[in-house]
Amino acid sequence: MHTVTLEEAQSHLAEIIDRLTPGEEVILTRDDKPVATLRAAAPASGRKPRQLGTLKGSVLYMPPEFDAIPRGVLRSTFE
Repeated sequence: MHTVTLEEAQSHLAEIIDRLTPGEEVILTRDDKPVATLRAAAPASGRKPRQLGTLKGSVLYMPPEFDAIPRGVLRSTFE
């Protein structure tokens, strides 16, 4: 963890950010007192976020008895 004065951070912010590794932190100070923390973000994953509804319409036919439970199944299971 590095410590950098606020004045130095203002003049060299791009260079400080370029040197950061993912997860590393830099503490910004004013008058030798910490005032802020600068942390490098984790690298973005190559995956796109999931979207709802992408499979809508892909099931062409659903038989009416799809959800029907045969007689006696529940009774024999829980007795």
